Amino acid sequence: MPQHFVCLTFDLDNTSGAIARGMTTPTMISRGDFGMVATDRLLQLLGKHEILGTWFIPGHTIETYPTSVRAVHAAGHEIAHHGWTHRVPATLGREVEDLELARGNAAIKTITGRYARGYRSPSWDLSPHSIELLLEHGFTYDSSLMGHDYLPYQARQGDIIALEEPIRYGSDTPLVEMPISWSLDDYPVFEYMRLPNAIQAGLMNADLVGANWFADFQYMVEHYDWGVLTYTFHPHVIGRGHRLLMLDKLIEKLRASGALFVTMEQAVAEYQAKYPGGRSERGH
Repeated sequence: MPQHFVCLTFDLDNTSGAIARGMTTPTMISRGDFGMVATDRLLQLLGKHEILGTWFIPGHTIETYPTSVRAVHAAGHEIAHHGWTHRVPATLGREVEDLELARGNAAIKTITGRYARGYRSPSWDLSPHSIELLLEHGFTYDSSLMGHDYLPYQARQGDIIALEEPIRYGSDTPLVEMPISWSLDDYPVFEYMRLPNAIQAGLMNADLVGANWFADFQYMVEHYDWGVLTYTFHPHVIGRGHRLLMLDKLIEKLRASGALFVTMEQAVAEYQAKYPGGRSERGH
């Protein structure tokens, strides 16, 4: 029997992403603060559809907006790790990355009573040490890599990559990779940003974006008997009125087309039952 799972995931960055980039003017901070308003709206929308999602939350957000984060937990959603700051792990060095994982998990435990099972890298850029550290800290899954769009796989470590040589792939690990894509992320299509060397235009038509997002689910249904599709949202981005109207319609279309909405932790369990020996996603 075909099974097509959908994970609605939310990176509750609020102000942490702007602060990590040194953008601390009042207007930039207020853009992050809007995440509190948006979180309330999203909890209402998800409650209406009786869907539990996975919220990747930096420790900075937990300690700055504890009431908002407690509301997410109280509604039954999974809370997963997204660093303490929103700094990119690949820029930190092993020792600082290790401290970020520990400090972020400590913040999560104050809300949920346990450490996170899942991790998502800020800006989706792991370091050469990340997989090893995630295993050391007891994580079950990561959601930062893009080696597939519908099928989870075992994260690997120890790749050897040189400019003028073919890649020598490292070994698979017990860490489950729940793949993602920028094409299923709200930030690049919606968020307008003026950066030092570029402008991120954003502000795309929400219904057209929603059509793209639904088409990826349609492709999974037509070509795979089993799969997991993961959408990534940022409350302070998706939480604008016209975008929430689109998300509401998208959820209805997905459900009518057979989508089974699960948290990422639940999707990992489904993957492990489907592939008890794991899957490898290497060069073929």
